[in-house]
Amino acid sequence: MSTGKPKDGEFKMIPAPGTSNALMKPPPPPAATSNAIVEYTAPVFKEEEEDIEVKLRRIIDNVPVRVSNTSGSSAGSGSGDFHQYRQMRRKEQDRLARMEVDYQRRKEEAEFILRRDERLKAAEERTAKKRAKRQKKKQRKKEKKMKLNDGQEQQQKEDSSDDDGDSAKEEEAAP
Repeated sequence: MSTGKPKDGEFKMIPAPGTSNALMKPPPPPAATSNAIVEYTAPVFKEEEEDIEVKLRRIIDNVPVRVSNTSGSSAGSGSGDFHQYRQMRRKEQDRLARMEVDYQRRKEEAEFILRRDERLKAAEERTAKKRAKRQKKKQRKKEKKMKLNDGQEQQQKEDSSDDDGDSAKEEEAAP
């Protein structure tokens, strides 16, 4: 660290005229000298809306997988490696158990929805059948009432015509 005067072979960074110390940044490292296992590629965004499953699939495909606690060529030779192995195995078993529980939950939910739809369909069919039966009964009752009304009207017409004729016959018979 320099404390004022630079020593031989040391360089002191000073801001260029018109810039501040806060704006000075080191140049980005060249991409060719990267020692990363997976190269980062910037995501390409589309303007149109994507389905959440498509987004999730794209994220899974583009995000690099990090493996922690990788063993070297002499794996298992140290005394602490067994504990790392046991921890990794437990994490993997927990992950598989969560996946299995999630699969079972989705399967049961799908079966429930299927059974519910079948029950609703059967109930709707029963309701429609009973509704049709009620409507037929109502229609028959209405038709029967109409026939009775027609019959009563005809009988009343006949009665009224008979009444007119009877009173005329009575008048003729009386003198």
